[in-house]
Amino acid sequence: MPDQEDDTTDGVGSVTPLYGEPFDSGLARAEEHHLNAEVAAAIAVYDELLTLTESLEDSPDVRFLRAHLLANVASVRLAATDFVSAQDAIDRSRALLDGIASAPMGPRGRQLWLELVLRTLIARADLLRRTGQLDEALACLDEAALRLPEFDDPDGLRTSELGLNRVHLLMDRGAWGTAEEQASALLSTTPETAVETIPRLLVALGLICSSTGRFDAAEDHFARAEDHFRLSGDTGEQQTLLAHRAYAALHRGELDLAERLFAEASAFFERQGWFGDLAVCEQARAFLAGQRGDDSGAEDLLAASLERFERLGASIAAADSMLLGAQHAYARGDIDEMKRLAQGARDVYQERAVYERCAQVDLMLARTLEDNLNRTDHGDRERESIDNALSLALPAALALEAARYDFATAHARSEWLRLAEDAVRLVFRLVMRRQDQGLLFELAEHRCAGASLALNPSTSTTPVEDLASVFPNAAMKTYWHDANDEDGHANGTMTLGGVAAEAAASAGLRVSPPPKVRMSAQPGPGRVALQEYIAAAEFRYRRRIVHEEEVPFWITDDMTSRPVVQIRLADAGDLFMTWTWAGGARGFGTGHGPGDEVDRAVGALADALPGAGDGAEGMRRAFTGALAEHGSEHRLARTLAEALWPEGLTAQIRQVSERAGRPLVRIQPSPRVAQVPWELLAVDDDVRLIDLADVVTTAPASLRPRNPSAAATKSADADPVVLVLDPRVPGFRADSPLGSVLGPPGSDPELLSLVRRHLDAGAVVPAVATPAEAFRRTDLDRDWLSGVLREGARRLLYVGHVSGAPVEGGQSEDGTLHLSCAAETVGLTEPLRTHRPLSAKDLLLGTLPLRADGEPGARIWPAPARVALIGCESGGDLSFAESFGPATAMLHNGAELVTATRWVLPTSFAFHRLAQLPESVRPLSEAVVAVDAAHEHEDPVHRLGRWQREQLDRWRTDGRIEHSPLLWAALTCIVV
Repeated sequence: MPDQEDDTTDGVGSVTPLYGEPFDSGLARAEEHHLNAEVAAAIAVYDELLTLTESLEDSPDVRFLRAHLLANVASVRLAATDFVSAQDAIDRSRALLDGIASAPMGPRGRQLWLELVLRTLIARADLLRRTGQLDEALACLDEAALRLPEFDDPDGLRTSELGLNRVHLLMDRGAWGTAEEQASALLSTTPETAVETIPRLLVALGLICSSTGRFDAAEDHFARAEDHFRLSGDTGEQQTLLAHRAYAALHRGELDLAERLFAEASAFFERQGWFGDLAVCEQARAFLAGQRGDDSGAEDLLAASLERFERLGASIAAADSMLLGAQHAYARGDIDEMKRLAQGARDVYQERAVYERCAQVDLMLARTLEDNLNRTDHGDRERESIDNALSLALPAALALEAARYDFATAHARSEWLRLAEDAVRLVFRLVMRRQDQGLLFELAEHRCAGASLALNPSTSTTPVEDLASVFPNAAMKTYWHDANDEDGHANGTMTLGGVAAEAAASAGLRVSPPPKVRMSAQPGPGRVALQEYIAAAEFRYRRRIVHEEEVPFWITDDMTSRPVVQIRLADAGDLFMTWTWAGGARGFGTGHGPGDEVDRAVGALADALPGAGDGAEGMRRAFTGALAEHGSEHRLARTLAEALWPEGLTAQIRQVSERAGRPLVRIQPSPRVAQVPWELLAVDDDVRLIDLADVVTTAPASLRPRNPSAAATKSADADPVVLVLDPRVPGFRADSPLGSVLGPPGSDPELLSLVRRHLDAGAVVPAVATPAEAFRRTDLDRDWLSGVLREGARRLLYVGHVSGAPVEGGQSEDGTLHLSCAAETVGLTEPLRTHRPLSAKDLLLGTLPLRADGEPGARIWPAPARVALIGCESGGDLSFAESFGPATAMLHNGAELVTATRWVLPTSFAFHRLAQLPESVRPLSEAVVAVDAAHEHEDPVHRLGRWQREQLDRWRTDGRIEHSPLLWAALTCIVV
C-alpha cells in the first residue's frame, strides 16, 4: 500500500506520486481529462489502468490501487450523471476496501484506507441523494461521520466535503434556511486548500439565495465560484454554472436570458452525454416554452426530461417534471391527467420526505379548485368546493410561511415571505369567498401574533409528535411518516463560538414561530386560532407552525373602565381588517380594502412625509407637501379614510361614545400601513378619528415579555426619571448629520423648565446641578444607561438621533440609538467614525452572541414601565414583517408603553430654516414637553391625545405650519 497521502482529489492538475509508473502519470492524465469535461477520455484512461492491474500479482496493495481507480471512475460517472455506472464503480471499490480492512497496515496505510472509505461513502451518499433516496443518503453521511474521527484530517478537507454533502441534502429537502446556515459556517472554516469544496459551497449558497429571492447575493456567490473553477481549470463546472445562472434568471423573471443560458448549457450537456443535467435543462425549458405559449414544445421537452429522469432513477427530479406536466394538463383542460400527474408527484415527495414540495402540490391543486370555481357554477356544492380548496391551501400556506424560521437573518426571512405571499393571498381570497368572518378573525390573529425572539437555536424543524388524523375531509390524501426517521440523524444545527459567534451576531436575529393565540381573553383551555389547520400543517409537512407558548388574542386587564376596540390589519394583496369591542361595549366586524386603493393612499402619504434617506431635500419637500397646507392635508386625510377605514366602524364608535364615553381605539397596523397617522383620518367630512376616540398603536403579542424585568416590576414613584436629552455623539459636530437636535444647551426655556420640574419633583438621572447640564452631555453611553436602568427607573425620556433600518433590508433590529458611545465600545453594530451606535439588536441580544457568559439585553437594559424615544422614525419597527426595532425592543425588555415616531421628525431648526418661523417658536420642544407631561399622567394615551386634539384645533383655525400634523401626528404610543 502506498506510504504517502493521496492528494488526487484536491490537487490542481497534478497528482502526488503514489504507485509508480505508469499509474501515477495515468492518474494525472485522467484527472486532466476530468477537469476538461472529457468524460470518455478519462474513463478510457481508468479502464486502461484497471486492465494493467489485472496483470499484477494479487495483494492488498493491488486491491487498494483498484479500489482507488474505481473510486475515481465513480467520481467521473457521477459528474456525467451516469448513475448506473457510478453505482457499479462505488460497489466494486467498497467491496475491495472491505476485503482488505483486516490486512496489516502501517499508520499511514490505515489513513489512506480510511480516506478512500470516506470517499466511497460520500460518493454513495451523493448518488443516493441524486436518485431521490434522501434518507439512505443521510445514513451514508452518518456512517462517514462516525468514521471521520479516526481519520487524520488536519486541513479539514474531508470534513468540509462531508459538510457540503449535508448542505446538498438539506437543499433537496427544501430546508433552505438550515442549508444556508450550515453552508455559510462551513465556508468560513474550510481551508483554501479545499479547491473543489469551496467553489461548490459557493454554488450551493448561490442556489439557495436564488431559490429564496436574493438574486444579487446569488450572483455574487456564482461569480466567486466561477473564479475558483477558472483557476482550477474545471471546464465542466464552468459550464454547469451556466445552468445555475439560468435558474437564477428564471426565478428573477428574466425569461429571455434564462432561455439563452439554458440552451447553451443544454448543448454542452448533450455533447458530453451528461443526460441528468440535460434533463434538468429540458425541464426548465419546458416551463419557458409554456410561458411563451408553445404548448407543443413544452410537452415534448417535458416528456424528454421525464423519460431521462426515470431512466436515471432520479425520482424527485422526475416528480418535478410530473408536477410541471400536471400544470400543463390543467391548462389544456385535461383534469384527469392533471390529477394523475400531481398525485404521482406528491406520492414521490411524500415518500422521500420532501415536504416543502408536498405543500407546493397542495397549493397547485387549491389554485386549480379556485380557478374552477371562477369558471363554473358549483351550485349547492360551492361551499364544499371552497372548503376543499381551503383544506389544501391554508395548511400549505402556513407551512411555507413557517419555513422562514429556518433562516438566520431577517433579510432572508423577509425575502422568503415574498415567495410565500401568493399562497397567503390565495387563502384570504378563499376565506372571503366563503364569507367566514370567524375564520378571517383567526387568520388575522395568527398573522398579527408576530415571530418570537429566539435566544437559542431555532427549533422550527423539530419533528412534530403523533398528530393522528386531525384534519378530516382533506381533498388530498395524507400520509403518516415515523417522526423518528425524519431528523433522527446527525444533522442538527451547528453551534458557533468565538470569532464565528461574532460573525453570526452581525448577521441578524434568530426567531421562532409565533405563539398560539387563544381566542378568548379568559384563562384556561379554549380554542386556538386556526387550530385544525395548524394541526394539519404540522402533520402533513412535519414543520412546527406555532410556538408552544399560548397567549390570549387580547389582554383586557385594566381596560374595563372604558370601551375599547381592538383593530388588527393584515396584508395579503388587499388589506384586511378585523375589530372587536370590550370594556362595556360588544360587537365585532371586518373590513376589506382593495390593494390598489390602499397602495395609492399610502403612496400619497409617503409623498407628503420626509424621506428617511432623502436628508435635507426630503425635509424641504415635506414642508411644501400635503401635510404642510390645510386643504391638501384634509384631502389626504379623506383619501386615507376612504381606502383604509370602514364606515361601519365609525358608526359603532359614535354609538359607543354617546352611550359610554370616549372609547380607546387600539390599532395593530400591518407593515404596509405602519406609517399611517390613524388619529388624522377624516372619517366623516372633517371629523377626525382623534375627535371621536383616543388612539394607541399595538405591537405583536409575541413581544409581551414572558419574564418582566425586576426593574420594570419594582419601579415606583420614588424611582428616578432617566433623561437622555440630545447626547453628544462622538466624532460629530453640533451642525453635522448626527449633531444637536435641540440646539445649544440652555437656549430653550421650555426644555429648561421641563428639567427643572423633574428636579423639583424628585430624583433625576443623570444628577445635575442646573437644568442646562442635562443637555449635550458626553457621558451618556450604553454602560451608563445599563447601570441606571438596572438600579431602577420609573421612566426613560430619550430625545436624540435614531437611525432606522431600510425596510427593504428586512432587518428592523439594525435600527439604532445614538448615545455617547465611542467606537471601541463593544456592540453588535459597526462604528460610525469614532462612534458605535446602540442597536436594537444590542438591546435584545445583549452580549449573548459575544461571550460564553453573556447576558440577554433585557437584563442589561431592563426597560422602565414608560419609555419615550423621540427621534427620527423611532417607531418604524412596525413597517417590518418582524418588529424588533428600538421601540419594540423596549417593549420586549419590559416597558408597558413606548411613545415613538412614525416618520422622520423635523427639528425646530428645520421649522426656522424651511418655514421662516421665528426662533422663539420651537415646535419640537413643545412636542417633547407634551410627551413628558403625558408620561407623568395616569393615562398617557389620553393625555397625549388631548394635546394632539389641541394641535388639530389650532391647525383647523389658523393653518399655521407649526400646528401642522407634520410633527405632532408622527407621535404614537405603542403597547402590546
